[in-house]
Parts: sequence; structure tokens; C-alpha cells
Amino acid sequence: MTASVSYRLRDAAASVWQACLQHPFVTGIGDGTLAADKFRYFMLQDYLYLFDYARVFALGVVKARDPELMRTFAANVDAILGGEMNIHRAYMKRLGITEEQVFTVKPALDNISYTNYMLSVANTGGPMEIVAAILACSWSYAEIGQALAAIPGAAEHPFYGEWIRGYSSAEYSATNQALIELLDSLTMNAAEEQIAYLTEIFVNCSRYELGFWDMSWEMRI
Repeated sequence: MTASVSYRLRDAAASVWQACLQHPFVTGIGDGTLAADKFRYFMLQDYLYLFDYARVFALGVVKARDPELMRTFAANVDAILGGEMNIHRAYMKRLGITEEQVFTVKPALDNISYTNYMLSVANTGGPMEIVAAILACSWSYAEIGQALAAIPGAAEHPFYGEWIRGYSSAEYSATNQALIELLDSLTMNAAEEQIAYLTEIFVNCSRYELGFWDMSWEMRI
């Protein structure tokens, strides 16, 4: 039986994802030892990142020719702006940060590089390329959330527990699974040359994800 395209992409990025799971920033969330200033930096940068992430989905609305696919991309834009960002807003409230203050923060160079890459892929490609770029972030966070939630007591941590519960939730898992299935649907008749390019996009975005953890750990500007 031939492996699905999503599985092939996930397999190609396996070593990068393992490095993400073992990153001190991620393990620090899991055991509750991560310094609060590093997490604050991360949440601010990630909040800025999510706006461009939503723009990549929005380009899917523009590029899609099928009305149902347009609705799918549009629903994901709404899920980010009105759903995933709620995790960030809750933490910003706890940290005493207003949304107005967020926009006085400059995105770090690593952050700009990552989002510019995704937007470039979305602008030059079509729905397949857009989903491949998006999925590396969504899927890796789902796996990280599940891995951290499996640590006894981690999801109940008074500060980091809310983050872990958000990314290990059934709702987040279902949204991510829908993206996996969308990629497999879009690539059903894809040629090997196309799949090779999608793999390149997915692995590059996975590397950017690892770089985002590095950036947050070092609090780079």
C-alpha cells in the first residue's frame, strides 16, 4: 500500500520534529521550568506570526477555484483569528499586555524570514503548496501538545497548563486532522515532481519551526 502524501511529508521531517520535541523551550513548558520572560517573548512573537499565518490561509481563498475549498480556507482564517489567538490573548491578559502593546513589538528576523517564506510559497503556488506550508506548523504543534499533555501533571500546571491544554485539545486535533486530510485529497493525483516540491516546502517550514524555538529560547531580535 502506497503511503499517503501527508505521511511521506511527516516522515521526511521526522528528525526536525524530534529536535523540536526535545528542545529546551518545549521541555521547559512540559516540566514548568521555562523562564516566564522567554515565554512572554515567544507569545508576543507567535501572536505576530499568526497574523501572517492567517494571510497564507487567506491566499488559499484567492487561489482556490472550488467554492467548498474556498470555504475551507476561509473557515481556517476565522479559526486562527477567533480561536487559536484566544490562547495568546488569555496569556497576554495574565501578563498585563494589551493588543495595542503587541503591535509596538517588532517581529524578530527569524519570524520575518519564516512568514515571508510561507507567503512566497502561497503567492507563487496553489492550494497544495499553501496547505503543505501551513501544515508543518499546525501538525507539529498538535504533536507537541499531545506529547506534553502525556507528562503527568503538565496540563494542570498553573501557568503553562492552559497552553498545553489548548494544543492538545480535541478541537485543535480535529482542525489539524482536517488539514492533513485536505492535503491528501488535494494531492490524490499529484505527480512525483509535485510531491518532491511539497516535501521541500514542508521540511523547510519544519526547519523554520525549530528555528522559532531557538529564536524564542535565545530571545533574538
